Amino acid sequence: MSDAAAGPPVHAFSDDALGTHDAVGLAAEIAARRVSVPEVVEAAIARSDGVAAQLGGIAHPAYDEARRLARDPAGGFFAGVPFWVKDNADLAGSPTMEGTDAWDPEPARGDGDYARMARATGLLPLGKSQLSEFGFSASAEHPRLGPVRNPWDPTRTAGASSAGAAVMVATGAVPLAHANDGGGSIRIPASCCGLVGLKPTRGRLAQDKALREMPVRIVHDGVLSRTVRDTAAFYREAEKVYRDLALPPVGDITRPAHARLRVALVTESPAGPVDDEVLRLTHETAATLERLGHHVEPAVAPVPDSFVDDFLAYWAFLALASLGRGPRAHGPSWDADRLDALTHHLARYAKRHLPRLPLAIARLRASRRRSARFLSSYDVVLTPTLAHPTPPVGHLDPTQDGALVLERLLAWVGFTPLQNATGDPALSLPLARTSEGLPVGMMLSAGAGREALLLELGYELEEAVGWPSTAS
Repeated sequence: MSDAAAGPPVHAFSDDALGTHDAVGLAAEIAARRVSVPEVVEAAIARSDGVAAQLGGIAHPAYDEARRLARDPAGGFFAGVPFWVKDNADLAGSPTMEGTDAWDPEPARGDGDYARMARATGLLPLGKSQLSEFGFSASAEHPRLGPVRNPWDPTRTAGASSAGAAVMVATGAVPLAHANDGGGSIRIPASCCGLVGLKPTRGRLAQDKALREMPVRIVHDGVLSRTVRDTAAFYREAEKVYRDLALPPVGDITRPAHARLRVALVTESPAGPVDDEVLRLTHETAATLERLGHHVEPAVAPVPDSFVDDFLAYWAFLALASLGRGPRAHGPSWDADRLDALTHHLARYAKRHLPRLPLAIARLRASRRRSARFLSSYDVVLTPTLAHPTPPVGHLDPTQDGALVLERLLAWVGFTPLQNATGDPALSLPLARTSEGLPVGMMLSAGAGREALLLELGYELEEAVGWPSTAS
């Protein structure tokens, strides 16, 4: 739909078996046998196909397998709740294409660690959701599949890289979907699409092998949801399956906490100017926190001048590594000519800056210690999730000149990469809207292992402010 025009939000909510339930509510309906799993799955398939026809978002459906599983669903708290897996994690029987067409699809022989963990909570995969190529861009605009469009305004991007997941959740096609975040890819689409997006502490959830073996583990798996309670319930159930004993448990977070918090208000992006309206909305969120009794004070984040260049050098190295392992990993069908211009630009950038990569990696690893010192004075840091409102489709088209796209990308996502380097948790909440009615996420970050604190504050803000649905 290249000629899409702005209009009412796109959604798939109806009076079918899914209704308007979030994942916790739908699980309760299934458990009480007010709806059956086959009914729920059929409704989710119909909704997903309808949404994809308007907005995109599906990479590889696996409907026959979902229907088979629905006849005898696995146990777990979320038993039978439909779910999309992002197309950079292995799901048995589906190809893992990482948002590219650079090799021919082959079905994965088994689940990766993340999908295995998700299934153990009872979630039932419908297939694979669309992302930007290797997750490098904050807008998923695929030459063959087309762009993933924003349900609030289809002329704009849904954000990325977890774009397909965000669209499926925001429109009501499913209540919960897999997302992961290597520079903001949970939080960016959460901000664009009006969702709850928690990037967890490094090591919190089970991850596929390729992500665990990175020199700096910047990618963190999680979910996108419409409610804080869905995100909280997912982490509660996930840690029953997989638990990093070096981290405090998240536990069962079901309500706000009583403690009042010390909040650092940070409004300067390491990557450049911040939009005036975004600044105003961030100060309004700070005022809300103060009205709720929290202590808010302006602060400067502990981000050295070298951070943007260091992160870019490492990010570009991942593109170069993707090209290098392509023939070995994907066989004779590998064709680098099918890759986006942005991927090639990043790889060329990495080659030019390889001599500085070891120092960049060392400084990125050291960022966790710097963050811990800063957070010894605060409980939470408040920033906008993104420096500018959601741009139109085409602004970050990865087939354009790579240098231009990279410049625009860095200016937009200046706030989110820090926690990927530090490994700290960060939560984007849809607490604001632009004058045009587009969602604007506000980001709350905290020290390593403090997801429970962020979720408690998320509950409080959800009760105090709330946020609209695409159906409202």
